[in-house]
Amino acid sequence: MLIIEQKDLHGGEILGEIRKVTINGEIFEVELEPEGNNWKATVEGETFIIEVGGELPTPSKKRRSGKKRTKSGVVSSTIPGKIITVEVESGQKVSEGDVVLILEAMKMQNEVLAPVSGTVIEVNCEAGVSIEANLPLVIIEPINENGDE
Repeated sequence: MLIIEQKDLHGGEILGEIRKVTINGEIFEVELEPEGNNWKATVEGETFIIEVGGELPTPSKKRRSGKKRTKSGVVSSTIPGKIITVEVESGQKVSEGDVVLILEAMKMQNEVLAPVSGTVIEVNCEAGVSIEANLPLVIIEPINENGDE
């Protein structure tokens, strides 16, 4: 039985790939690089050439759909904490990356940023209040591609 798990080594730019290969229950990390119509495989410092009939498939890159992904204007916290300050109010225009509130979690103060540019339409929290994770704290109506809201 052969099981392969791919891991990208180069932060998105795939020059070679490291794959975990399980052969008869034993796991090996193999670095694979295309070389002409063959693969160069390095296992535990030893290099092998794997001959493949036909053309090699190109190394896979992260696939994206053809649609442009739209970001949500919902601001929430992934962990519970206490709201220290709310920096925005309903009706206020914000730019992506602006600080919308400061949250204390695990004894650290964290700036929570606007994920999109737009207008704040709801503020569901206030300073001094403890919050649970994943609740919508601020809702921003994003600016669309035409610059309209």
